[in-house]
Amino acid sequence: MAIRRTDSDPTPAVQPAAPLPDSHGINVFDADPRFRDLLALYVEAPLLAHLEPHLRRMGALAGGELEAAARAADAHPPVLHHRTRAGEDRQWIEKHPAYRRLEAVAFAEFGLAAMSHRAGVLGWADRFPPVVKYALSYLFVQAEFGVCCPLSMTDSLTRTLAKFGDPALVSHFLAALTADDLDHIAQGAMFMTEQQAGSDVGGTATRAVRAFDIPPVGEATAFRLYGDKWFCSNAYAAVAMVLARPDGAGPGTRGLTLFLLPRRLPDGTPNRYRIVRLKEKLGTRGMPSGEIRLEGAVAWVVGDPQRGFAQMSDMINMSRLSNGMRAAGMMRRALTESLFLARHREAFGGRLIDKPLMRRQLLKLMLPTEAARSVMLFTATQLARADAGDDDARRRVRILTPLVKFRACRDARRVTGDAMEVRGGSGYIEEWSDARLVRDSHLGSIWEGTSNIVALDVMRAIRREGALEALAPALDAMLDHVPVTPFRRALRASVHAACAFANQCAVQGTEVLARQAATGLYYAVAAVVLADEGSRLSAQGDARRILLSAMALAHRLAKRDPIAAGDVTFEENCARLLLDEAPVPLATVADVVAPPA
Repeated sequence: MAIRRTDSDPTPAVQPAAPLPDSHGINVFDADPRFRDLLALYVEAPLLAHLEPHLRRMGALAGGELEAAARAADAHPPVLHHRTRAGEDRQWIEKHPAYRRLEAVAFAEFGLAAMSHRAGVLGWADRFPPVVKYALSYLFVQAEFGVCCPLSMTDSLTRTLAKFGDPALVSHFLAALTADDLDHIAQGAMFMTEQQAGSDVGGTATRAVRAFDIPPVGEATAFRLYGDKWFCSNAYAAVAMVLARPDGAGPGTRGLTLFLLPRRLPDGTPNRYRIVRLKEKLGTRGMPSGEIRLEGAVAWVVGDPQRGFAQMSDMINMSRLSNGMRAAGMMRRALTESLFLARHREAFGGRLIDKPLMRRQLLKLMLPTEAARSVMLFTATQLARADAGDDDARRRVRILTPLVKFRACRDARRVTGDAMEVRGGSGYIEEWSDARLVRDSHLGSIWEGTSNIVALDVMRAIRREGALEALAPALDAMLDHVPVTPFRRALRASVHAACAFANQCAVQGTEVLARQAATGLYYAVAAVVLADEGSRLSAQGDARRILLSAMALAHRLAKRDPIAAGDVTFEENCARLLLDEAPVPLATVADVVAPPA
């Protein structure tokens, strides 16, 4: 007779002897123990004291509730509706409640899109400097990448509108763009890409026809737009910046004008454009991206009609910097997960973090992660100076922005992939964060310019705007304060070589070497900033970032034989001192980066 198991069977279920270490619920700010000290180099003490509770709260949300919401939003993409059940032709996009929760935290509770543009966000009496926005967003993106696109679009659209738009146009839209109530916030977007043009924006075919029947807003004249925009992220945004070619304008980017396109007209009626379909994307699945057909949509001119592309470039560059920040944040999440697993997972008779090859792999994750964060923070401080009128800082931002967008976004693809491998087969499963990080990381290298386009933009910034002439002396001045003399000399020589090579490629127009030159220049900047941070933090007993700078010098700037052993002792010392993420005194660092003869 067969034996049937029932629900009341007392036989215990088999439990794994050692379940996988699970970091869900950690505070990603606290799990990054030196981040607070690093921010103290970039944020004045009273502001940092005010900010710290908000950083810690964002860290808690990102490691728990927002991570769960991001997973749910990723599994339930938005739905485009074309008609109401009563038969009315009306388009709207239905977002999953989990995605709406992510929006509420980012836009309303923390005001990430507004804090650079108005006072009072998070109880601070003034506008926040850029570094604060990026620090908080850096934590948020460790849970969710997709919402950071609307955040960046809204923030950069507001900046570009305020910078170039007619005062009446700015006045009409600014309050909604910087609101703190999710039901009244006007999210922004950029509708630029066209199928036949792609990255070649000069091939834009969207037509602009003067609309004499529509009153201007201040001095901003109205036009009607006709054409197709092929890839429009945040497709249901309340307002968008659009490039179009007025009738009679010349070819190329010089013939383009920048327009502000609202989803609804001032009288409340829908504007004349349609979302043709939503895109099924590899990543950022919860955020709606779509194809849009402009069918006589009303839009108002922003700024100088003859400088549309130059003005749109301001928005593009801010989005590129945001892409670099997102890449840095995703790499940090991948590193945090890898360190957590390696510290808590036992196999082959010991902890994974004690295995020599795993320690080397973790260092390979740590270097690009820390480099991206440091370059991002440095660029944010230069942006604040540029906005205050410092022209040298403006030129530095001009080159740093494509640099961090180019290299950090490419590094994120490798770091997230290698972090998935640290977790092993489980990392390939959608229940964990690894797969989503890998998918999302590929987006940064495509949006706002592919790697080729952005590397060429680095060369253009050197050749046309003298950006390297502003950057190189600043790097030299920072190196002056690095205390370990032999290391300082070696780093200075490599930085000079990287700058000279980038300048040569730019001046000679050697396009085929643009990516190589941009990579060298990026890691030269990263090595200097890391060394500067380590030097300043050494007064508090922590010079470990000088070690990271030395790793950048050894592995990204110095000549290496790919089939030689290299300095294994140096790597072992770096692993011993860096993987615990604990303070390292300057004397110990000096012995590693410049050992006595």
